[in-house]
Amino acid sequence: MLIRAEIPVDAPGIDALLRRAFQRDAEADLVQRLREDGLLTLGIVATDPEGGVIGYAAFSPVWIEGEDCQWVGLAPLAVEDEFRHQGIARQLVYEALDMLNEFGYRGVVVQGDPAYYAALGFVPAAHGHLHCQQFAAAAPLHIFTLAEDAMADANGRVEYAEPFNQLLN
Repeated sequence: MLIRAEIPVDAPGIDALLRRAFQRDAEADLVQRLREDGLLTLGIVATDPEGGVIGYAAFSPVWIEGEDCQWVGLAPLAVEDEFRHQGIARQLVYEALDMLNEFGYRGVVVQGDPAYYAALGFVPAAHGHLHCQQFAAAAPLHIFTLAEDAMADANGRVEYAEPFNQLLN
């Protein structure tokens, strides 16, 4: 298995993975729209020995109280069913966090299962006085800081890029 930043040739495999993993089109359409709108900060893939996409994580900009504070949101995250529970998602997230840190990003937000994301080092966003009302029924918001002073200007409402609003409809 190889974990790396996505390249254009990966797009069909990413699209197919997301449609299978979520059993709907919304997440695949979201990633395509983020790409088209220039809002895909980082896409990272796990590939099998033949180059097939077996895991994927997308990161896109988020705004805090309407300001670009150099934070990104993680969504979606998917792994092929037959490869789940092997630590691939964890490896995708950790590799991406390293890359984002090198790129100078200050923090990451994600909505999801508290136990899962706590095991990856994320903490509840309420610890940083952050909240997201964009997805009323969504799972709790969690944060991972990449810079020591990441919370200095990160306080208040988190907003994901506009294509995420399509995901809700």
